[in-house]
Amino acid sequence: MLNGQPDRAIDATGLGRRFGVRWVLRGASLSVRPGEAVGLLGANGSGKSTLLRILGTLLKPNVGTASVNGLDIVRDAGGVRGQVGYLAHTPGLYDDLTARENLQFAADMLGLPYTSVDASLERVGLAEVAGHRVRGFSAGMQRRLGLARLILRNPRVLLLDEPYSNLDIEGVNLMNSVLADIVRSGGAALVVLHELAPAKSVLSRTLSLIDGRIATNPVERAGGDHAAPTEGTR
Repeated sequence: MLNGQPDRAIDATGLGRRFGVRWVLRGASLSVRPGEAVGLLGANGSGKSTLLRILGTLLKPNVGTASVNGLDIVRDAGGVRGQVGYLAHTPGLYDDLTARENLQFAADMLGLPYTSVDASLERVGLAEVAGHRVRGFSAGMQRRLGLARLILRNPRVLLLDEPYSNLDIEGVNLMNSVLADIVRSGGAALVVLHELAPAKSVLSRTLSLIDGRIATNPVERAGGDHAAPTEGTR
């Protein structure tokens, strides 16, 4: 603990998950501290999304343990959900609702007032289309709306699954701005990446998921400095 707060925003030990007879995760261990944004790289099908879903309490591990801000992901799943902002690879929006209605529905489900809905839409550049049905949105606009839904709850830990998909340069900068704001305020982020380049300026370090386990990588920071390899398991 540090000043009464957990010193690890994410702490996972030996996570294993199988689907049928196939093990996707084979003892994945990692830690992310408050104030860090960590990139997670790996081949298609390596289990990156599965790991995020476990940490976000959408799946249970077959073996291993993990906590988010000191809350166990199995025993304290409800508390973990209150800490986490999870952005899936697919947006999961309601096509027949407007952008504003999508956020109002999310606010209802989260027990939040509507007062932050329009501010979230403004933050992601969708205020002018707040009354438009989502079925007419481009993939990039849907990604922005997913981000607006995420920041409604002011999460302390971000779990982002390929968040830059379908975003233009302005959208990439927006995603990085939101990510940086949360990390700068003492939050943390674990970001699954297909390509390192869009997130490079905001990452503290990167990890790779190889054969169901975590390996550490050095990452070049913004400005050209290189971060020393950091222990990913502890």
